[in-house]
Amino acid sequence: MAKDPEAGPARRASDRGRHGRLSRERVLAAALELVDREGLSALSMRRLGSELGVEAMALYRYAAGKDALLDGLVEALYLELEDRLAEGPAPGPSEWRADLHRIALITYEVCLAHPQVVPLIATRMMAVPLARRPPAVLRDHERVLALLRGAGLDEERTAAVFHAYTAWVLGYVSVELRAMVDNPDEPDPAFRLGLHRMPPQELPTLRAIAPALAERGGPQGLAAGVDAVVDRFVGEG
Repeated sequence: MAKDPEAGPARRASDRGRHGRLSRERVLAAALELVDREGLSALSMRRLGSELGVEAMALYRYAAGKDALLDGLVEALYLELEDRLAEGPAPGPSEWRADLHRIALITYEVCLAHPQVVPLIATRMMAVPLARRPPAVLRDHERVLALLRGAGLDEERTAAVFHAYTAWVLGYVSVELRAMVDNPDEPDPAFRLGLHRMPPQELPTLRAIAPALAERGGPQGLAAGVDAVVDRFVGEG
């Protein structure tokens, strides 16, 4: 009977990094750390293998290619979200709105901790059908939908609130993370933002409002939007 090549000494050696045997969790954690440190452009199978102390081919057991690795980064974000949600108390049956706020806030915090990965939430969702998304992403969808259904919303209104809530939270994060500063070493706010590069005759309003736009809305702005979204649909007759 032929031996399983997975069990051979050569295979075992190729699957062992400088800190021990690989696992999907270790591979994704290393990819997330690399991207946090150097950006998405630094991520490749070869570079990640170097970070882990293995040949790039050893990684294909845990990610079938670059696209799968990108999906894995999204998965890593949602797994961190799950872990942080699990640290808090379980919501009561009448606390669905408070729990929506909590999910939104922790999503915001996780995204701000990993800003280089946030664009993938949009781009990979556009490329990957619903049923093929990472399980942690699907569990996040299930978590929010179940809260809305538990609040007594019918299927149509649940879907509407889910769409609006998701769009608000991820859109808010994207706006908070947008690049604004032109010269971080410049103490003068106008020159720090590079307002001198904007023609005053064509963009007078943008130049005037830019300093306010550069300020983050923070958790308070996020919460106000969540309430507005929920009230818009739940308040309907």
